[in-house]
Amino acid sequence: MKRYLSALFLFFICLAVYYAGSFTKIPFADCVGFVLDAEKGTFITTATATSHFLYINTVILIKNIFSLNGIDASRLLIVLSGAATVSVIYLTVKSITRTEWVSITAAFVFGFSFSFWRNAEIVEVYTYNTLWVSLFFFAVIKTFTEHKKQYIVWAGIFFGISLWVHIQNILLIPAFLVFLFYFKSEKKYAYSSLLIFGLLFASLFVLNMSQGLPFKSPYSSDQGNWVEESFRKTFTQYIKDFFQSFVYLIYNFNIFTFFGVIGAVFLYNSNRKMFFVFLAGSLCVYGFSTFYAVSDNYVFFLPFNVIFALSVGYGLTHPKYAVLKKLSWACLFIPLGYFIIYKTVLQTEKGKTFHSFKKYKGGLNYYMLPWMNNNEGILEFTIDKKTAPEPINWMTVSAVEYIKLMKSKGYTEEEIKKL
Repeated sequence: MKRYLSALFLFFICLAVYYAGSFTKIPFADCVGFVLDAEKGTFITTATATSHFLYINTVILIKNIFSLNGIDASRLLIVLSGAATVSVIYLTVKSITRTEWVSITAAFVFGFSFSFWRNAEIVEVYTYNTLWVSLFFFAVIKTFTEHKKQYIVWAGIFFGISLWVHIQNILLIPAFLVFLFYFKSEKKYAYSSLLIFGLLFASLFVLNMSQGLPFKSPYSSDQGNWVEESFRKTFTQYIKDFFQSFVYLIYNFNIFTFFGVIGAVFLYNSNRKMFFVFLAGSLCVYGFSTFYAVSDNYVFFLPFNVIFALSVGYGLTHPKYAVLKKLSWACLFIPLGYFIIYKTVLQTEKGKTFHSFKKYKGGLNYYMLPWMNNNEGILEFTIDKKTAPEPINWMTVSAVEYIKLMKSKGYTEEEIKKL
């Protein structure tokens, strides 16, 4: 139990941080759609690319058990998942490095990374999904470092469950197969892991087809043609996307990006089997996320960010950079870094123009600061019939439906504006 004290410490620290900074009002993007489904309280019976079967049903289950509303049930699941993920990152890095302070540093770096921190404070599926992805990599690492065969099976279980949260995780199948290949001599465990994963994956198709949905429904949606549009970009746009992905990486990992790169090189030289497992997952997830034709594609990098955070931990242990390791305490000042960059950009002409254009949902605050308290709310925006300088009807449609639902429960418009 003693070895888990640091994990518990990190859990409660991050729980407090994420809860304190959590959204005051339902934010823009997909948030209101998730809250609407939770408030309806009807369990999802299909697993499509946008229904997020396990996430929504877990929120509804929490709502029913604790007699909460859709907002509070969603917030509870998100902040708990966020804090738990940081603890899993710590335990995973500890298993690789056997070094306490390195593991804590890597966990804080990931917990304070913009994309993860932001999603731990809004109502989205990605934090819960990252928890299952981190558990998958935890099992993979444990298999390599402690040679405990049961973790081979747990890797298949965690990976299979993750597909019920978000179908994007099929991009990690190459990593899973490379992992099983390296442990093919452990036939009993490798085959069991593959079988369990296969059954969980196949169940998605069986569930949907039993209700009349087409075979491709688990990985497709009638709400958009994002994959097809990703192949219609110009060469210039692809180049722009590629450089933008580096901006995301550096904004998430700041000076620790250096240790992430060094960690990958270090891993290649010291444990190539583990390196190629992570490389298979990284290339697929990073490539897809970079060119995926959605406005907020930064969230799709989160599985890659988990891998990179582990690499940061590994890089911090490299003896060649022992002097630089003393700067690890800088991770505590990451929040200050976001604020300084935000203030700097806000002083530029382009920053002011962008802030004004996106003012309806918070401007630069929304895009550069991960904490979400005192945020602009989609419900107040919709009730006051405000307009945006860009199409957001896909958000307001769900907002209108949610407003009608809450009115039917006796809420006034003024009360709904505060939600």
